[in-house]
Amino acid sequence: MIHYKTNEEVELMRVSALLVSASLTEIAKILKPGITTLSLDIVIGEFIRDHQGIPSFLNYNGYPFNSCISVNEVVVHGFPNGTELKEGDVVSVDVGIIKDGWHGDHAYTFSIGDPGKENIQLIKVTKESLYKGIEKAVVGNRLGDISFAIWEHTEKKCGFGVVRELVGHGLGIEMHEDPQVPNYGRRGTGPKLKEGMVLAIEPMINLGTKDVFTEKDGWTVKTKDLKTSVHFEHDVCIRKNKADILSDYIPIEAAEKANPHLFSDY
Repeated sequence: MIHYKTNEEVELMRVSALLVSASLTEIAKILKPGITTLSLDIVIGEFIRDHQGIPSFLNYNGYPFNSCISVNEVVVHGFPNGTELKEGDVVSVDVGIIKDGWHGDHAYTFSIGDPGKENIQLIKVTKESLYKGIEKAVVGNRLGDISFAIWEHTEKKCGFGVVRELVGHGLGIEMHEDPQVPNYGRRGTGPKLKEGMVLAIEPMINLGTKDVFTEKDGWTVKTKDLKTSVHFEHDVCIRKNKADILSDYIPIEAAEKANPHLFSDY
């Protein structure tokens, strides 16, 4: 069942989404070669709690960390660990927060130094595809219009692999609500988009094959060919004429550009 939010509930969700944005901004400030993803996860957890939020990923179905930090060939659900990040690493950081009972959940992909021409293009196109999907997230369209827009921009036009096994989702009191939001599909199909529907739209796009596998830990998803994967995600409310993006990349991008260790010329 799809739960439609009132304007008041959407504003509460905006607070949660912006706290996720703020936590990702903190990571953009400190990412550099030599830092570990485990230390980043600790920073995220402390930042969330300092702002009276709850890390929603922690203990979700047994997940043992505050965030998912996925490096290079890891698509999603990467376990933070003690391995030092290095020049050229592509790092996707996914954070979920509960504040006042409502969820925020979104992700951003960074590059430490120059990741190479192919990875630069992958990051650029994946981020563009997120906004291509959001353009279709308006009253009267159908869910498949969002999905098709992402697939068309990434796989059809650029030849990248759109992951099939993992999808975006509705968001609200629960982290995962109906409907599922695939990153591939046909225009004019799926549920009709209505005012007050809140979606986490999240293209997960691979440099090579679309095929993935899950590690023995039951969480870490990697590309089958071990080529790079990129993940961007926004929290979006369906409105007439133009979607309302509840999360905010502007402070993340500003911190990214100010950090000399990060590549930001996409």
